[in-house]
Amino acid sequence: MKTHDIPALLTFADALADAAREAILPYFRAEHGVEDKGGADGFLDPVTEADKASERVMREMVERTHPSHGFLGEEFEETLSQSGYQWIVDPIDGTRAFVAGLPTWGVLIALAYEGEPILGIMDQPYLDERYRGWNSGADSVIRGARKALRTRECARLAGAICSTTDPYLFKGAEAEAFGKVRSASKLTRYGYDCYAYSMIAAGHIDCVVESGLRAFDIAALIPIVTGAGGGVCGWNGGFAAQGGRVLAYGDARVRDEALTLLSRCP
Repeated sequence: MKTHDIPALLTFADALADAAREAILPYFRAEHGVEDKGGADGFLDPVTEADKASERVMREMVERTHPSHGFLGEEFEETLSQSGYQWIVDPIDGTRAFVAGLPTWGVLIALAYEGEPILGIMDQPYLDERYRGWNSGADSVIRGARKALRTRECARLAGAICSTTDPYLFKGAEAEAFGKVRSASKLTRYGYDCYAYSMIAAGHIDCVVESGLRAFDIAALIPIVTGAGGGVCGWNGGFAAQGGRVLAYGDARVRDEALTLLSRCP
């Protein structure tokens, strides 16, 4: 089994996040260009100058420092790996929130080895919050204060706080399945994109249910949640790093109840 120099790789991932912050913050709550990539069902699928600047600076750093590593981002063409390592980034996850001036977006940075995420960062530059995860732990650095992350115990879905980015993500049988989870939960909150997953790791909420994700939407969040003691899986209980229908959870008992409801979806 290959061993990874996680401390050194995390240091580089932090440098990527720092560079993305510098690229993004001048655009937030300021005038800048917004294009519509054409979302499903006619919904706005925005890309901003900040998205492109963020991805461009991270891509250039990877190419310069780790030329054998691959790079997959949302905005530009994929670079294939020559070493098994691939950086998977979403330069701004939650661009709709960004456009609306809401501070619930984040920069997602994952490093995968042969398709398996081995570390991840969710950085919220405006709030000065960074959440990091790796194979044996997770931590946060919030306005300079570092602390270990740990999910909280939650014995039943009836006591759980759940989240999804938008209830209109779900159509047909998916909407029915999500509705069952929502009805069984204590509380459901909407609109937090990647920030909600970090709140699982920090012990504030208990599960996130989503659909239609791509690899760059979820890869960075898997090590953060799992490193804090929770987990991320598909609605069928399987591997989630490629996206699709995803369940993130802090306590396996919540996972088991939620999967009973979600796994029935065709």
